[in-house]
Order: sequence, then C-alpha cells, then structure tokens
Amino acid sequence: MEATAGNVKVLNRSPQQARLGTGYLTQQFSLYLDLSIDENLRYSAGLRQVSEHHFRERRAKYLRLMSLEKFSSRLAGQLSGGMKQKLALCCALISEPEVLFLDEPTTGVDPVSRREFWDILAALSQEGVTIVVATPYLDEAERCHRIALMYEGKIQQIGTLAQLRSSLGLQRLEVRASDLGITERVLLDAIASDTSNIVDVQTFGDRLDVLVKNLHTDIAYIQSILNQNQIQATIEPAQPTLENVFVTRLRQQGSDPKFIPFPRSEEEGERGSEGEGGRNSPRLVVATSSTAIGARNLWKTFGNFHAVKQVNLQVRYGEIYGLLGANGAGKTTIIKMLCGLLTPSSGEVSLAGKISNLRSPEVRQRIGYMSQKFTLYDDLSVIQNLEFYCGVYGIPRYLKHKKIDWVLETCGLVEQENMLTGSLPGGWKQRVAFGASVMHEPEILFLDEPTSGVDPLARRQFWRLIEDFARHGTAVLVTTHYLEEAEHCHRMGLMVAGEMVVQGSPTQIKAQQPGQLIEIIIDRLEIAYDLLKLQFQPWQVSLFGSKLHLVLEHPDPELAEVRSVLQSANLEIQSLRRIPFSLEDAFIGIVKRAQAEGMENG
Repeated sequence: MEATAGNVKVLNRSPQQARLGTGYLTQQFSLYLDLSIDENLRYSAGLRQVSEHHFRERRAKYLRLMSLEKFSSRLAGQLSGGMKQKLALCCALISEPEVLFLDEPTTGVDPVSRREFWDILAALSQEGVTIVVATPYLDEAERCHRIALMYEGKIQQIGTLAQLRSSLGLQRLEVRASDLGITERVLLDAIASDTSNIVDVQTFGDRLDVLVKNLHTDIAYIQSILNQNQIQATIEPAQPTLENVFVTRLRQQGSDPKFIPFPRSEEEGERGSEGEGGRNSPRLVVATSSTAIGARNLWKTFGNFHAVKQVNLQVRYGEIYGLLGANGAGKTTIIKMLCGLLTPSSGEVSLAGKISNLRSPEVRQRIGYMSQKFTLYDDLSVIQNLEFYCGVYGIPRYLKHKKIDWVLETCGLVEQENMLTGSLPGGWKQRVAFGASVMHEPEILFLDEPTSGVDPLARRQFWRLIEDFARHGTAVLVTTHYLEEAEHCHRMGLMVAGEMVVQGSPTQIKAQQPGQLIEIIIDRLEIAYDLLKLQFQPWQVSLFGSKLHLVLEHPDPELAEVRSVLQSANLEIQSLRRIPFSLEDAFIGIVKRAQAEGMENG
C-alpha cells in the first residue's frame, strides 16, 4: 500500500526494495489451511527465494523453537489457534528477515499460547531481529521495549513503559469494600467536587481502580470519605497500567465514548402483560441471591473423548462469572450445554430455575447469547439485523424503536444504520451483536469472547454496559482470553482439559498461588533467560521487555540458587525484587501444574 503523503524507510530503503528483508504476519495468519505445516513452510520459502540448504536448516530451527516438529505433516486447518499462529510466524521467519511486522498476532489466542509466543519474540529480539507488533491488548504491549499509543490514525504518545507511566502523573489505588456499588457512587460523587483529587473510578470485579493525583494525601482523603459514609474498605497502592495511560490521555481529548443508560422498560412503566415483561414477570423481578445458572456433575463425551468432566458451577443473579481456559479446555461446550443448545452426557443443568425443557420459548425469552462468531447476518444491514432480533424476542413495537436507537447511539452508528453489517470493522460488529443480544432485557446473559480484537476504549465501554446489566440483576457468564479484562468478573472458574480446577474471585485466585513472582533486571538478558530455563521449568521463566519474570515455588532457598547461577556466569544483577502475581501468571501456573499432575496420574 502506498502512503498518501510522507516517506517510509525500512532498512534505509523503500518498503518495496526492502521486501526480502522483512517478514509480515497478517491478522488472518496468511496460511493455506489445506496444506500441511511443511507445505506451508516450503511455499513461503519459495516466495522468499530461500535456498534448499537454508530452508532445511531454518525449518528444523524454527519448528523446534515453536514446538511444532512432531506435527510437520498435519494440515494447517487441523491446528489449534495457538499452533496456527506459531506456524504463521515460522513462515514469516523462514527468510530470516531483519525486520518483522506482526498485525494483531495473538487475537483469539489463549493465554498459555500467548505467553509462549511472546517468549519466542523476545528470543528473536535478542538475536537482533527488529519487531513491530500491532495489538489491542495493552497488557501484552507492556512487554515491548517501546510503545506507540495510536488512536484515529495518529500516534498519541510514544516511549518506554516507564516513560508512559511517568507521563501520566497519577497514582493508582485498589479499593475493596463489601458493597462496591455504593462505594463507587460515593467516590464518583466526590469527583464532581472541585476540591477532589480523584481523577477516575472504575469497577474491576471485586475491587475499584481509583486514579488520584497524590498517593499519600489522597489515600487519607478517600478513607475519610468512606468513613463518613460508614463504608469499611481496604486501600492499596499499585502501579498505573498502560490502559490507565491510554484511556486518561484520550479522555483529556474528549474521545471517551459516552455511557448511555439502557432504556429499561420497567423504569418508564412500559411493561407488557405478565410473562412478556409485565410487572410480575419473573424476567424482571429476580432475587439477586438466587441461582440463575447451575451445573452439577456435568459431563460431555464425543465418542471416547471427554470434552467436559464433572463440572460444578453456580452463577447468581447480578453476578459476573468468568469462564477461563486454554483453547480446547471445554468452555464453549459448557456454554452450549448451559444454554440448552447441547445435551449433556450426564449431570444436571439449571437455567432460570428450570432443569428441564431448557429450549422452551419461556426459557429462551429470558436468555441473551452472544457467540464467538457474532450473532449477526452479514448480508443484512445493521437496522435489518436489529429489527430481526426485535422480532425474534417479541419486543413490542412501542419499545422497539427506543431499543434500536440505544444500540445505534451506543455503537456510534446513528445515520449509518443502513450499512451492510458485513462491511463493519470487527469491533463495531461486536458492539452491534452485544446490543442485539440484550435488547429484550435478558435476566441471563452468555457472552463468548465478546471483546476479542476490540480496542481499549470500546472494551471499557463494553464492560461498563456489562456491569450495568449485572447491577440491574442480570446474571452474566463470560469467556475471555484477555486476562486483564477478566479482572472485571466477580468470580471466575478456570478449566483445564475439560475439568474445573479452581474457582474464586480474581483476588482470591491470585492470593492462592504458591511461591513468589520475582522481577529481575540484568545485563545480557538472553544469557540469563537461557540459564534460568535450564534451572527451572520453562513456564516459570518469561521475558517482559528488558526484564525477566521468574516464578519460584520455594522462594527463600531458590533465590539463593538464582543468584548463584547468574553470578557464576558473570552476569550483573541490577535489580531483583518480589512483585505481585498477575492473573496471567496465576492462570499459567494453574494450567501447567494441572497438566503436570494429569500426566503423573495418567
């Protein structure tokens, strides 16, 4: 693609002249699904004019690096998302480019595969490859040496993670209280005061994230406000995230999407007859302490394959429950069983108080479902899709226009409603799909990876809407690979190979992790990385930009061992400190330990 204006230089040449020195991984992986791994690699090598000798040498090197050597004859179409992504990277590397361009390479990829992918990128960077990554995931952008924040075609800010955090000029506090809804309202009211130093308040599952101007004085200020309102809470300082930096900057420019409350029929006295949104309809009057979604001893087998094994879970009305797991863990299979779309092999499902006939019109009217592949028809316009769903869910005519107007305004599609849905960017299409799934005011909402590939501002808007529905009593079950957003969930369950291995709040799950996470800053990072991977399990060691993260199962004796190994290699440790587990660290530790236990029992 030619630039409209300006100059582009790659390797001090025009992009066309530098083509053989660059690798490019597109959003769709650039693979031929009906070719094998080897055939895809050989085809890419031919395009890049790679000699037979270099092809054999590099094929062996990169298949080994990506752990794909055992699957070289498998068709690309039969690979998991993470394996496809690794094969696409192999194809981009087969010419050993000096510069590598990656366009959203980990969208839809599970956290374990994403961690492995970033470890590979870090190793390539240490070999001298320059890598440019486009990603909507701000937590993984924190792994980069330098970061450019883009919005509406412009670079808003550029620098290292430390520089971007410093430029924010704000501090982040994590506030936990028994009633987050009341606590949030009290702090939002304080923001309206001219004397307040509180800049932002956002709900994250079992906590509030609060941005303030001065750490020590504002902790005391917030504590006094909460004391005045008889709210007991804990307040802990934490580092600002990259999302804090990005969203705050865009808010200062007036780019933050406006929150538009959902036009609920009960708020305006516009209820139909009982059972169709009436005042006594169970769809609108629910007890937030009762169970909306339940599974007891749930199994699903396909032939000899156990996709789901003895799963138990319970989601209450007004609760956001996150279902997490690597690709193939059984998450989508469980959602289909809970929705009544798939019959369990054994076990019991309860939905909206019903344990039988889960596909009846009465039950389906009380459920909203947004699937991974969007719930929209591409060959219909936006307005036609919304009118179709109004008809499916029996929304009365006098309410239909208000609901449709809300979706269009929330999505920023006012006066563009006649666009073909298939022409919308993925993020916009997902917002329309979400609107279509909630127009009938469901009391139970299933969201299967709703924000995959969505930009940070749209993702924040998504979660404000999800939290608003939960506050009004809707039970929400959501799956996601984006663990930073999983922090929005009140509780979550983590699945490994069809089994539920842990459940709890994000805070509980992180606190339950054994051992300690260590951050190391050291010279000759790649040598330290390789040494520690020999000393510990590979999953315990990962690269984050110019730092090493190391999970120690037994911190005290192992720390001495770490120092000894690094110092014996004449490596200078510049910094070594304990840091809190992130949800990603906890997730990967749980998955790897469960897999190891499964192999031992196996």
